[in-house]
Amino acid sequence: MLSAAVLVPLALAAIWLGAAPFVSLVGLGAVGLGAEWITLCNQTWRRPAGWLVIASLGLAVAVAGGVSAASGLVIAIAGAALALIRRRPRLGGGILYIALATIALVWLRADPAAGRGNILFLMLTVWASDVGAYLAGRLIGGAKLAPLISPGKTWSGAVGGLLAAIAVGAGAARLGGGGTLHAGLVAALLGIIAQGGDLFESFLKRRFGVKDSGHLIPGHGGLLDRLDGVLTAAPMAAALALILGRGVLLWT
Repeated sequence: MLSAAVLVPLALAAIWLGAAPFVSLVGLGAVGLGAEWITLCNQTWRRPAGWLVIASLGLAVAVAGGVSAASGLVIAIAGAALALIRRRPRLGGGILYIALATIALVWLRADPAAGRGNILFLMLTVWASDVGAYLAGRLIGGAKLAPLISPGKTWSGAVGGLLAAIAVGAGAARLGGGGTLHAGLVAALLGIIAQGGDLFESFLKRRFGVKDSGHLIPGHGGLLDRLDGVLTAAPMAAALALILGRGVLLWT
């Protein structure tokens, strides 16, 4: 609770301000995620391969915020290609995995008309999914969702997370206009994708033989542990925004 009390207001302030504060926060997050990924791969940032990950992610986000998202993606792809050339495919995969999500966040927020609303909608939906899944899983329990990947997750938690995400979507429609059904469907899609990201991160930790991705956040583990849902939901939100067009709120 203390960790969340510090991190949530910081994230909300950066989202509200946008521009340099938001890009800076996302860039720092990308570098932190990259450092944890390097550790998961039994590498160190002190070696060239590690520096390649850190530099690729930091530069990709900075360029995405200062030039264009497409330019940032080019840098990330180039970094991943260099990692493959150095026979570090896991590091290359990590660059693409983290860069796609962080650049999507920067691109979403850059929309002057709908950026703030879309990012807030995305984050609140993912947070609601996380909290709903945790509470329902703890209070109801029951059959395991994917015991070979994450023994702690249950079907009741998955349903609870989905319902919480839909509730956020419906709330956004009531407060900001738009159809309740449309908003609920978008929130449900983002919630499902976020839960998929949670399972994917659990799979990665089992694959790499670790319990937590890191210990940066007391009570939460690492950044990968805390942002697993965002890493998969952000690209989906960006894809929806691209389809709807700039200036359009996701829930309207």
